[in-house]
Amino acid sequence: MKWLGVSLFLGLIPLVSLDFPLLTLGAPERPWSLEASSTVAGSAPSIQFLPLDEITIDDLITYFADGRLTSVDLVRAYIERIFEVNHVLHAVGEINPDALSIARILDAERLQGRLRGPLHGVPILVKDNIATLDRMNNTAGSYALVGATVTRESMVVAKLRSAGAIILGKATMGEWAQCRSRKASSSHGWSAYGGQVYGAYYPQQDPSGSSSGSAVAVSVGLALASIGTETSGSIVNPSEKGNGVGIKPTLGLTSRSMVIPISLRQDTVGPMTRTVKDAAYVLSAISGQDKFDNWTSAQPFRDGSTPDYVKACNFFGLKGVRIGVPRNGIDYFLDERTKPIMDDFEKAIQVMSNAGAVIIDKADFPAFDFPAFSRNASIVLDTDFVAGLAEYFLHLDHNPFKIHSLKDLASFTKGDPREEYPDRDTYVWDRELSRNISSGSFESFQAYNANLKMGLEEGVVGALDRYGCDVLVLPTFASFHLPAIAGLPIVTVPLGYYPADTPLVMNLKGTTVSVAPNIPFGISFVGRAWSEEQLISVAYAFEQRTMVRQRVKPLVSPKFELQDVAQVQGLSLESTLSNTTSQRGPQRTILHRAGSRVMNRISSLRSWTLVLTETLDLVSGSSS
Repeated sequence: MKWLGVSLFLGLIPLVSLDFPLLTLGAPERPWSLEASSTVAGSAPSIQFLPLDEITIDDLITYFADGRLTSVDLVRAYIERIFEVNHVLHAVGEINPDALSIARILDAERLQGRLRGPLHGVPILVKDNIATLDRMNNTAGSYALVGATVTRESMVVAKLRSAGAIILGKATMGEWAQCRSRKASSSHGWSAYGGQVYGAYYPQQDPSGSSSGSAVAVSVGLALASIGTETSGSIVNPSEKGNGVGIKPTLGLTSRSMVIPISLRQDTVGPMTRTVKDAAYVLSAISGQDKFDNWTSAQPFRDGSTPDYVKACNFFGLKGVRIGVPRNGIDYFLDERTKPIMDDFEKAIQVMSNAGAVIIDKADFPAFDFPAFSRNASIVLDTDFVAGLAEYFLHLDHNPFKIHSLKDLASFTKGDPREEYPDRDTYVWDRELSRNISSGSFESFQAYNANLKMGLEEGVVGALDRYGCDVLVLPTFASFHLPAIAGLPIVTVPLGYYPADTPLVMNLKGTTVSVAPNIPFGISFVGRAWSEEQLISVAYAFEQRTMVRQRVKPLVSPKFELQDVAQVQGLSLESTLSNTTSQRGPQRTILHRAGSRVMNRISSLRSWTLVLTETLDLVSGSSS
């Protein structure tokens, strides 16, 4: 992990002062001292706060308004929690060295009665493929972009700043959004730059998808919310494994400008939170048109203003809604591992019915040819990635390794030992480079149009129309394929978790645990383009009736809470963050990664040994 001017090596190497602006963070030690205290923002010792892994935006608004809390103290608390568990989970790649300064400015604005909106002073993490025009890197998990700078930052980040959010840092991700290696050669959430992200609900849990750090960080309260990206499942899958909420928006609702791409025809940017309402707050802030992303011009909203999605959070949102269950899109993926999920899914359908929803079972897709649309998607994504990556490189203000194409990137990756090639191969890139077609070719266009038909009239929209449904519902593991190729929205919320007698299943590489006791899973609501209000309303009503998130707890969770924030003594955090050079240093990564594989494994083994002793006790009494 990276930070400003200090390197911490898993507690095995002392603090070392370096001459570059970000910290390499590997251990729970802190570069400043905190004295335990129960007072926050001048409040009396008796004042209490909700735990940071349960707190919501509405709670923070209340705390800010009554003077109990400042954004500065909130940032300090989150940073403390990151230091406490990040050496195990590896969810946060970099912390914004200007976070405290920004928090102080926003606190001053609040005192002057100037509020930018409900996100004013709220810390949010963004995935490490979403460009920020500040002192943080934007790497997509690769050393190839360490030290690179951009000509402008992403519109999503600009909108968050305008709404008053504090960009707390960058969340670790699957390298190049899992678009590098075949599945058996790599693992969800691994990147050369950030290491292996682990879920918090079982030792060495597979976090799923590429927005893995975003989901894990939110799940244990390292930030209030995070921003992820999805091409096919990378918001909703990590969200379900983190016992959280994720919204994959309609293609064009949020800008992808200055987001490292996979496919312009499938990529989306969306919120990842612990509650539906918080996701609605964040979605309201980041949606809207952008002249740098033509797809956003298709938004159908009057006067160019997007809805206030928070208003869609209605406890009675299920009443009268016609909800279809497309069994043929679910049955294709069923096996012995999905039985606990399906048991809870059937119970969930009954909950919806009891709440007044009209359930249309077997509201099947008119056609569901998974192998066919997978082949088409491979062509679309391969050709789009080659073109989109080259376009992104054109917008680098500083490109230290002179990488301008996928061919350049492949050469760098194969030549830099930190990228762990060939143990983690470049199969996807090799396939992409071997295709003699471009994103504008007839073959790519034909594959895209075929998938649009399968996703729309033969898929989601066909089922909605044929059976007169408002919304479709599926377990999250089966929900994302057709919306990915058709650009349609999904909202996932917690459904349950694997029971204590669940056999362990490892990932194909044998490095992470995919299925095990206590690992959460989710349920997803899918709809037509621009139907986010309907989906949020239904998801909120289901969430409020079930509150599944409260029934399963992570095995790894920080202990530091808001009432523990105290006066900084000695070397202050703020001076550590601000007293640096302006240089972004690739040289800092030399120290960071030297021997990192061994040391990360030592750290993880040491930490997981502690939680393994508690695992059976924690899951033995659980039921989904």
